Parts: sequence; C-alpha cells; structure tokens
Amino acid sequence: LGFAFDIDGVLLHGTRVLPEAIRALSILEGDNPLNRKIPYILMTNGGGANEEDRSKRLTEQFGFEITTSMFMQSHTILKSSAHKYADKPVLVLGGKRDVLRRVAESYGLRQVYTTLDVKAWNPSVWPFHDLTFEEKASTRAIDFSKMPIAAIFVFHDPRNWALDVQVMIDVIQSRGFVDRHRPAEGATPVELIFCNPDLLWRSEFPVPRLGQGAFREAFQAVFKALTGTPYPYVQFGKPTKPTYDFAEKMLRAQMKELHGVSPTCTSSMHLSLQRRTDNPESDIAGANAAGWSSVLVHTGVYRPEAGPPIHRPTHEAENVEAAVLWSIDREVNRAA
Repeated sequence: LGFAFDIDGVLLHGTRVLPEAIRALSILEGDNPLNRKIPYILMTNGGGANEEDRSKRLTEQFGFEITTSMFMQSHTILKSSAHKYADKPVLVLGGKRDVLRRVAESYGLRQVYTTLDVKAWNPSVWPFHDLTFEEKASTRAIDFSKMPIAAIFVFHDPRNWALDVQVMIDVIQSRGFVDRHRPAEGATPVELIFCNPDLLWRSEFPVPRLGQGAFREAFQAVFKALTGTPYPYVQFGKPTKPTYDFAEKMLRAQMKELHGVSPTCTSSMHLSLQRRTDNPESDIAGANAAGWSSVLVHTGVYRPEAGPPIHRPTHEAENVEAAVLWSIDREVNRAA
C-alpha cells in the first residue's frame, strides 16, 4: 500500500494547511491499524524552487519530515534527462529572476540562460519592459548572437509572458539564435519542453487562476498565427505517463527503504487527488491510466454539484483524511 498525494486543494489551500491533511499524514506516519509507516509521496504540478527548499517548507507546514525522496514537483522529472543537454546552451523559463537557473544547474545543466539574460544583452528584443534592479542583477552577460540555444525548458509559470513568447519565437524560428531571420543551413530544430499542462490551478483566490498550460496555449496561438502550424513540444506533468512512471519509481524506492520489498504491480497504490486543470479529471485520468486506484476529494476545484466526472475515480471522498481511511480499510479488508 502506497499513496501519492496532490498538494494544492488536497493538502493545502494556497499556504494554508488543511486540518484534515495533518490527520491524514499522521495516519500514514504510523497511527493506523497496520501500526507502521505507510509510504507516500507528494506530487504537484507546481514548481519554481529547488526540491530541498520546498521539502523543508513542507516539513514546517505539516510537522512531519518530508524529504526530497518524498516530494515531486513538475520539473523534478528533468533530473532523469538533463544529461542530454548537460553541455549545451538552454533557455529556462518561469519563476522569479534566476531562481530556476540555479535549479536547472543542480540537475546537471551547465549552460543555462533566461529571457532576462536576453533582454539585458539587447534591450530592443522586447522594448515594452524595463528590467528592474533585481532582474538586472540576476542576469549573465552573454552574446546571444554567438550562442545557439539547443532547447527551451518551461520549468514554471512565466512572469512576463510577452517577453518570453517573443524570445521563444525568435529562438525557434532561427533554430537557436535570437537575432536571425532564417536558420543556418543544417541547424537542428530547438526542442521545446513544458513541465506543467494545467490550464487552471487552485490558490487562495476564490476563482481558479491561469497556469502554465494557459501560457503554452498563448504561445502556440501566436506561433500558429505566424507560421500556420503549432510547434511540436514535449509535455511533462500530471497526467502524462512519464510523470506517473517517475512517481511510481519514487514510491517503489521508498517501499524498499522502509520495508525491504518492492511491489511487482501498482494495483494497491492509491492516488488521492482533485483536478487542477481545464479538464476536471486530468489527475484521475492519469492515475487510472497508470493502473492505480484513484480517489477524488472535494476540497479542491472539483465540486460534486457540477456533475459526475468524465473519468470516474475508484472512489470519491469529502477530504484527504476520509480518502486515506477508506483506502486503508479497503486494503485491510482485502488482505483479510
């Protein structure tokens, strides 16, 4: 038995910890009929910080130790593929100033640049924004006319959509450069990677907010208007299969560390989630596709009065505590 929890809307509302989340994690930490710790991980389509800092903050919020081996954010999966671009220049989008540059470097990427670097190199690249003192201080002096970008990673929600869309289009259409109308002969297409498909997400604001999926749609709409076709891209984040495969590896590793065994199937894994995207069942769809049991809780964006979900969960629960109790009771009865 193992659990993978979404965070926003399930364990937290913005920065506020849901009281039932504390009780649910207490059960998994050992206060349960099995009298032992039950493996669990926290999954989020959010990001924008390194895993160590976020794990420490979650530990403070919940009162239980959340290690980096128990926490997966949208761009964590890039740790397993960063070697492909370890020595190539890449653009990293999203987050504040150069925070995600440092995150990308911790994953093994060695030549990481931001759109703020591009703006500092040539302010006319987007004349409708002036760098603040803090933004300017976070930049690196690079000549982008001689620096071909190999890939663009949208790690987290961009802060300046207009600047980022403009630079992305420049780099993609020139196959690597910012200031060229046409690509060099034989130039390789720039790979584009998004880490979070969520069109909407739940915060402390009463109405859901636009997420990285909305930025992707905005970029594709502009690119298609210019070229006639959308640009091919790689998508990570829930509910994509690579993200669930990565989460399963994390759970298996934790199970082996705690109990010395690694399960051979995922039929007893439970996913306690609510939807956070334009598709009300994106998380449930991903869990079901992965062969996991899925529990849809009613503390997030989903509301029962809106009608039944298209992708039916294994179970629905009022909150995460009820979901955990149902899952454990189901497993105990199955074992009996």
